[in-house]
Amino acid sequence: MNKTLQILIALMIFTSCNKEDINTPIPESENLTFISAVDISSYPEISNSNPTFYDLEGKQNDFLTILKDNGINTVRLRLWVNPSNEHSGFNEVKQFSNTLRTYGFKIWLTIHYSDTWADPAHQETPTQWQGISFAQLKDSVYNYTEKIMNELKPNYIQIGNEINSGLLHPSGHISNNYQKFKELMNMGITAVRANSTETEIILHFAGIEGSDWFFNQVNTLDYDIIGLSYYPIWHGKSLNNLKTKMQNLSETHNKKIIIAETAYPFTLEWNDWTNNIVGLDEQLILPEYPATIEGQRKFINQIKTLTKELENGIGLCYWGAELIAWKENQSTDASPWENQALFNFDNKALPVLREFKSE
Repeated sequence: MNKTLQILIALMIFTSCNKEDINTPIPESENLTFISAVDISSYPEISNSNPTFYDLEGKQNDFLTILKDNGINTVRLRLWVNPSNEHSGFNEVKQFSNTLRTYGFKIWLTIHYSDTWADPAHQETPTQWQGISFAQLKDSVYNYTEKIMNELKPNYIQIGNEINSGLLHPSGHISNNYQKFKELMNMGITAVRANSTETEIILHFAGIEGSDWFFNQVNTLDYDIIGLSYYPIWHGKSLNNLKTKMQNLSETHNKKIIIAETAYPFTLEWNDWTNNIVGLDEQLILPEYPATIEGQRKFINQIKTLTKELENGIGLCYWGAELIAWKENQSTDASPWENQALFNFDNKALPVLREFKSE
């Protein structure tokens, strides 16, 4: 079938669907496995320095084997269109995805639709897509997403990363250009649906404040899973509020829901000279969850517990599990996250890893 005709047919199907058609009941699954995921997008770069990792017993072991042995069943990877180096680019992510599959991991891709970090404050259009017409931009989104589906074959895919303000700015700004935002989203969604009946689509919002508004805005889009980021430093320090919001969103939109990003420190100390993002007591949930090995474990245990208690809660993803201080310990451009990794300053697995095993 001609590609243009295929796209038009798919879009006609989307526009003919009303809200009730899209928000059909979530199918029951007798074998639904809780998603115990980690985002280790920087591991290909880190592995170039040949760090040595140790398991919970202190024995040297392969990094990915340690994750697998402790119940991690899914790996989340970011994908940039044309990064300044090869890291998080298409070829690296494809190669790493293939490696991860040999370990038995499912693949969760977060498509930034940018050459660099996309988040609520940054949604920069890739350089090679700048200056083209809106029709060409939509084609670029479709063709790029189609290539991802055909060559990377993810189990889960995000159309954008933390798209609170939309994606592909300025064209896809959700407040300034709502119709164009929807059209761009539909192009990515159409490409996924046209090339897979199994890949599940996640729409990812950072935080809980404003999430009601956002998911009302995307209510007519065809997606499967609500994804939320939750970091106490940015998104509030009440886990009760988080649980209530997750329950309300899931019920209102009749969607499965997942914590797409979270993390917590096991210390406020540093292991290199790169400024850490979390380093103060006021950024924590105290006194319940101090920046200690046990505090980190308890925090993830509670995130897992509250998600499992939801009718449609399906999992969590720990962001930056691999972000040890992989350069020299005086480096000022290494890890801002080593105190939130899942390995201590000696690269030994932390007890929090046990929380990822499904009961």
